[in-house]
Amino acid sequence: MMKNKKLRPYLMLWSTQALSALGSGMTGYALVLWLYLRNGSALGTALLSVCSYAPYVVMSIFAGALSDRWNKKRSMLICDLLAAFCTVVVFVLMKTDSLAAWHLYVLNALNGLMNTIQQPASEVAATLLIPKEYYQKTSGLRSFSQSLNQILTPILATALFTLVGMDAVIAFDLITFAAAFLTLLLFIRIPERDGERQSKEKLLVTAKKGLMWLKQNPLISNLILFLACINLVASVYNAALPAMLLSKPNGGETILGAVNTCVGLAALAGSVLATLLPAPKNRVRVICFALLLSMSSENFLLAFGKTPFIWCIGAVLGWLSIPVMNANMDVIFRNTIPVDMQGRVYACRNTLQFFTIPIGFLSGGLLVDKVFEPLMSARPTDSVLIPLFGETKGAGAAMLFFLIGIAGVLVCLIFGFILHKYRWSENITPEPACDDGAARRRE
Repeated sequence: MMKNKKLRPYLMLWSTQALSALGSGMTGYALVLWLYLRNGSALGTALLSVCSYAPYVVMSIFAGALSDRWNKKRSMLICDLLAAFCTVVVFVLMKTDSLAAWHLYVLNALNGLMNTIQQPASEVAATLLIPKEYYQKTSGLRSFSQSLNQILTPILATALFTLVGMDAVIAFDLITFAAAFLTLLLFIRIPERDGERQSKEKLLVTAKKGLMWLKQNPLISNLILFLACINLVASVYNAALPAMLLSKPNGGETILGAVNTCVGLAALAGSVLATLLPAPKNRVRVICFALLLSMSSENFLLAFGKTPFIWCIGAVLGWLSIPVMNANMDVIFRNTIPVDMQGRVYACRNTLQFFTIPIGFLSGGLLVDKVFEPLMSARPTDSVLIPLFGETKGAGAAMLFFLIGIAGVLVCLIFGFILHKYRWSENITPEPACDDGAARRRE
């Protein structure tokens, strides 16, 4: 069924872009290893993600309108080219022994800006290339490639970085970029829907309409706020994870790669589970329960676990339910938001839901370096905290995992109480939005 000739352009685009994403992910992962092993600072490595996410958060609210106005193929090609240029700059600076942390921060910010523009263009391009009857199957392909990349990225990046060096990682990144770029340039034609562009509408007006719709639909706005709080906790986790696993006596690059591989395997299994499970009676409840399971398991196992095996078990428990949560969230959003408002609402959603990520990364790095590591290193050997979190470097990060575990559970319980009053039905087809951007509430 998937061999239909109409799908061939999309399959070419999907496969080469997924391969290029693997190469980019490997470079990003290896640079985290390189920077932490160079300066030993959790804040230093966290700033890589802060600089990458900050442009995405600031510009996402306008990205939907820009994507409607600009040529999709041209936008994707330019963004890919600039991303490859950043990788070449890293390579040159590294070969001349000139690479510094601030170079990576600037280049990550540029990459984040390019991703802000490329991501909506890629989504629209996929919609234009895929026949409607294949939407569900191709969505599964995208989930599969994302999960597979999450598995392969730490394995391949760690292997190449430790056995060959950073040169091999960057070479793989550039080769996969070339394959994706040339395929898109020479073999794929993306149709443009000129008649549907909103070129006359100002960006601020577009953003305001999306925000007004969210204000009038409290279920969606509360779900976005819920995810924003979860993203804050999760980004503190992401900032602290390399600091702990690379510092513990039984940790290191290989162990960090193993834990991240378990994250990818769990996400892959969760994607299959989300596909096979029947539609639940209460999707909001499933979202709350899935996030509660994630927050109440992994963080505590990382905090108190003393072996890589326990850390890997925590990674599986923490990420197995996330695709289930995402699938139910996606159904609610697509069935609730009117089609003619989805671009604007999703653009606002990206800003509101993800603005906590750079804050979390920055906070996590500061808390590890300036608060918890000094706190644990100053503890006497008979302190009750030593048996719980350890006495070597990395013990402060372990203590932080315990606290964010508590914070994550509290967030889930609070929003579970807030959201339980809403009654939502997926049998209601979203109507076109009114001229003033209003839409019916579902409470």
